[in-house]
Amino acid sequence: MCGINGIYGEENIGLAKELIQKMNSCMEHRGPDDNGVYTEEIIALGHQRLSILDLSSLGKQPMQSNSGRFVLSFNGEIYNFNEIKKELEGYDFKTQTDSEMVLAAYEKWGIECLSRFNGMFAIAIWDKTKEELFLARDRMGIKPIYYYQKEKLFVFSSEIRSLLESGFIPRQLNIDCLSEFLEYQTVNAPNTLVKNVQMLEAGHWMKISKDGLTKKPFWEMEKFTAMQNGINVNEAHVKIKELFFESVERRMIADVPLGAFLSGGIDSSAVVAAMSKISSKKVETFNINFAEKEFSEAKYADEIAKLYNTNHHEIQLNPTDFLEELPYALMAMDHPSGDGPNSYIVSKATRNAGVTVALSGLGGDEIFCGYDVFALLNKLEHSSLRYLPLGIRKALGSLLYSIKKGNNTHKIKQVLGAPKLNFEGAYPLFRQALWKEEIEKITGDYSSDVLNRFLLIGDKELYSKISVAEMQTYMQNTLLRDTDQMSMASALEVRVPFLDHTLVEYVLGLPDAIKHPTSPKKLFVESMGDLLPESIWKR
Repeated sequence: MCGINGIYGEENIGLAKELIQKMNSCMEHRGPDDNGVYTEEIIALGHQRLSILDLSSLGKQPMQSNSGRFVLSFNGEIYNFNEIKKELEGYDFKTQTDSEMVLAAYEKWGIECLSRFNGMFAIAIWDKTKEELFLARDRMGIKPIYYYQKEKLFVFSSEIRSLLESGFIPRQLNIDCLSEFLEYQTVNAPNTLVKNVQMLEAGHWMKISKDGLTKKPFWEMEKFTAMQNGINVNEAHVKIKELFFESVERRMIADVPLGAFLSGGIDSSAVVAAMSKISSKKVETFNINFAEKEFSEAKYADEIAKLYNTNHHEIQLNPTDFLEELPYALMAMDHPSGDGPNSYIVSKATRNAGVTVALSGLGGDEIFCGYDVFALLNKLEHSSLRYLPLGIRKALGSLLYSIKKGNNTHKIKQVLGAPKLNFEGAYPLFRQALWKEEIEKITGDYSSDVLNRFLLIGDKELYSKISVAEMQTYMQNTLLRDTDQMSMASALEVRVPFLDHTLVEYVLGLPDAIKHPTSPKKLFVESMGDLLPESIWKR
């Protein structure tokens, strides 16, 4: 896990080298183990290294291919790199890193290499022969790439603050996205809150050359939502457990100490259960424990830790602790967010305990229907309220809100007043943090169709449509972005087994009848069998 930077089109090599070094220094926290700079005519590449595989100096980046044609700056992990290396037998590998495999794979297969990679990645490769810069971002959007383009100049980085450090980008607020930020507590890719700074979308690649910029997807989540015919629930249980265990095992490869976040919920408990079954050593687990007993879930985390005999670390917080850490969490926040400080605190404590890689349960709610929005939208789709005229629905909503004012009744009022009382009409309303009236008071403007481009329309399975919407909006642009910036602030690599694309593809293709959440994440819990105690999932 690292930080990458690049400047294309700046013809003053000396200036470009100086700026890349400044950009590197600005995100040294992402990779404190080493750094490097490569410059050549119109390209400058930078790298900050957090050593995870092959800790020797041979893994230093930017890294050149054996032929000398390609130069790589890479952030992330390719978990199946050893399997891919077997297909690259003619290449003389000098290191045990996945980074060198990426270089060799791109040299052999070009863009097609991306379809072979299982992992999280932000890739930058300079082709000396074609004078072409190639960028790619992993399927699920775990690792970020931000960029700025103006005429012949193109600048990219793992962090916005590093982009701004280049001096090329005016420090201006993106007013057009301010209402979106207030409404959803984030800005969805490709936009950001900084004017003219964009984010490469998940599952996309870009090429930049003198001929301009080309951007295309290499993986599209929505293509896997077609129902798999003939699959019964027992077959699904077996396959899900198999895919999940394979995913966890892939993410346990490291040459540094490794652990797991353990909240005591279904997802993190399942990750720890799988790790404990796979590993011959005690798993290091970390839990945030609140001093106020009514908010604490420590007893559930402790139950799992004892069940699987982990080396458990409880991090107890009181309000004073949190307030003391809050300024540092805000300083670590690269792109503003309504979430994140919690991730900063647990990441910092985990890193201070000597762990460099931590597995997280992030993503389980999105693919296994864990959020309330799945059940609520399903009820809405089958509700007789859909057949009432819009005027009557609006009147009902207003009456309810006048009787009992509050956030919940306001949301019900908004939903009842939607032109369409279905997934397409109601989903964006369920994700709102502030209402139209509140946003208009602040900005004088309001846009209600921001999330529409993420909604799959048609006869696809409802739960899969909700999963896609959740993953492409809240998960990618809030949860994953926060996890990246808050964990990397402490040079901690976080891996997310639930977001292995093979598992995601399989679950997205299952019919609603199999996934229907009559109990919390029923399909996943049943797939795990007796590995999850009833006290963990039935509460």
